[in-house]
Amino acid sequence: MTRTITATSLTAPSFAAFGDVIGTDGADHFPINGGKCMRYHDLARVEAEGPNARVLVSIFRGTPYDFPLRLAMVERHPLGSQAFIPLAPRPFVVIVCPDTPEGPGEPQAFLTAPGQGVNYRRNTWHAVLTPIGEPQDFVVVDRGGDGSNVEEFHFSHAYDIRLPEPI
Repeated sequence: MTRTITATSLTAPSFAAFGDVIGTDGADHFPINGGKCMRYHDLARVEAEGPNARVLVSIFRGTPYDFPLRLAMVERHPLGSQAFIPLAPRPFVVIVCPDTPEGPGEPQAFLTAPGQGVNYRRNTWHAVLTPIGEPQDFVVVDRGGDGSNVEEFHFSHAYDIRLPEPI
């Protein structure tokens, strides 16, 4: 049996249980560099726990998925947070699940505004990087170091993730 989930707009309050929305709307900011640059400050809490932990900065090039997306697996990172910051002002889909004693609960899907990013808290169940329509590059800030930092969960039934009409 397949269940259908339709993505909703990503907002800081709707995503607060899972992590941080990375964007400039409402963010603390101040001028630097002689007033020629505005610093949007402390947008996400980066977590890196465990032996030899360090923060990594990478670029991921994501290939788009067809929609509706058939979601059968989610993952989480027990030793660190994971941030995705798009390098182009295009939306992408963010899928997260609350943690329950039995594993991930029912998925929630969000559609980012162009330019918004997310930071998944440590141990947050989430789907893989999901660009829409065309390949998309992201700056990714996550944890490196010793120990396994990924856990996968395969659902007993798939979910169909749909985009709102129109996007």
